[in-house]
Amino acid sequence: WAVYISEAEKYDKSLVESWKSDMEGMLIFAGLFSASLTAFLIESYKTLTFDSDNATVMLLGQISQQLAAASNGSTLHIPPPVVFAPSMPSLICNALWFISLGLSLACALIATLLEQWARDFIHRTEMRTAPIIRARIFSYLYYGLKRFNMHVVVDIIPLLLHASLLFFFAGLVAFLIPVNKTMTVIAGINLLLVALIYSVLTFLPLHYLDCPYRTPLSSAFWRLWRN
Repeated sequence: WAVYISEAEKYDKSLVESWKSDMEGMLIFAGLFSASLTAFLIESYKTLTFDSDNATVMLLGQISQQLAAASNGSTLHIPPPVVFAPSMPSLICNALWFISLGLSLACALIATLLEQWARDFIHRTEMRTAPIIRARIFSYLYYGLKRFNMHVVVDIIPLLLHASLLFFFAGLVAFLIPVNKTMTVIAGINLLLVALIYSVLTFLPLHYLDCPYRTPLSSAFWRLWRN
């Protein structure tokens, strides 16, 4: 039992510790990304609501025109108020960015839970009991990881984070449409290049098994390929 415990402790702890360290990196990146995205949303969400400053300027202009017309003894036709409706690029941009923020926060939440589960796993395996009981604990907990596919949950987190980045870049293109066409084209080209590189890195390991480059989608496509 001592040999089994020694080997299981090395493998299980190294596996869970690697997951724990990965989650720490994901938490830092998700936090920084969410903070940056929030700064963009503070500006972009204003385009979804009616600008009260512009309304005040319009009302003051109408009052000035009415006073001028009254002094001249003429009548002034006041146009009906304009019903506000956000533009389509603004709707698309804000929708994509809010989805991106939601995915990023979901990544942070799941990463926090995984860190807690990893600490709980390590704590249980460090219990000092009889060798046979400790060996059973290692076996029981390890098969629990396999049974409930914890490695799949670990792989989902970077996938969600990558999707969040993709939604952000797509929303950035929509944000730039009413600003400047040249900047929109540049951002769109960059987005296409990033998507192309990501696709190549995803499918490259399916053709070259020794390829060190891969993405979280590579494993999913590999399982579909085999089935």
